Amino acid sequence: MYVGRGYDEGNEVVINNMKVKLTNVTKILWSKKNIRKIDYLHYLIKVSYYILPFLQDRLLTTIRYPDGVHNEKFYQKNCPDYAPEYIKTKKEDGITYINCRDQETLLWLGNQSAIEFHVPFSTIDANMPTEIVLDLDPPSRQEFSLAVEASLIIKEVLDQLKLLSFIKTSGNKGLQIYIPLPDKTYSYKDTRLFTAFIANYLINKEPNWFTTERLKVKRGKKLYVDYVQHAEGKTIIAPYSLRGNEDALVATPLQWKEVNHDLRPEQFPFETIEQRLIRNGCPFNDKFFKVKSSQPFGTVLELLRKNEIR
Repeated sequence: MYVGRGYDEGNEVVINNMKVKLTNVTKILWSKKNIRKIDYLHYLIKVSYYILPFLQDRLLTTIRYPDGVHNEKFYQKNCPDYAPEYIKTKKEDGITYINCRDQETLLWLGNQSAIEFHVPFSTIDANMPTEIVLDLDPPSRQEFSLAVEASLIIKEVLDQLKLLSFIKTSGNKGLQIYIPLPDKTYSYKDTRLFTAFIANYLINKEPNWFTTERLKVKRGKKLYVDYVQHAEGKTIIAPYSLRGNEDALVATPLQWKEVNHDLRPEQFPFETIEQRLIRNGCPFNDKFFKVKSSQPFGTVLELLRKNEIR
């Protein structure tokens, strides 16, 4: 199904036999680049095959920008009362979350000007992480090279431990490394042992570059290794989600060979992603989920508990 660029106010499109009403489609969402809502909806449909596997069966938090990213935003967890019947939900801790598992839900959310899609590390059927994500957060884009350095150091460690990993930009100023895990196998206590090990390894190796200091005023120009972020109830930006910055950058999966000191977050704005996928495919795609069951994470945990990895 193709969402054209000329739909008028109030038009409906049919996806999977579901009618999705589109409103205010000419509204500018990114004023710096003159990106309209209809352009954004077109993007969501084009990347739906790649983003939906990371949204479905997750308790979704969105950040909405009703009047564009240059105006006020708000976080939304609760599904609004006016949502159409085809929107699937899951109630957890008194909150009715949207379960975005199909194109029609994705397009409806886009029409609500939901720009950022944040997901937890667990699925709705088990409070156990399905992947580890290491969030590498430099103080600004000017220090992005620190995220590259940290990523390359971590990749060496993961390769030595025979753990397969994937990497993406955050869509803002950092990088995020994914380690897929077998489903319903490990607890957040298990993964915290590993993320703390990685953080401490980085700091011991390069104490002038990296820190786990949570207070920004105490970090200086060091990269913050946010190992605490991988925990129950925390979320991460989904692959291929846009961000609410004026450059319309995308949280973009990368090939590891792209991670070098020529890499910049600005290389992956909204308008480049469709052609990038056509040209190169998605570095995550099917491989991400296929390697889950073969990861030797249990062996790594055993070695960590015995303090045999330092």
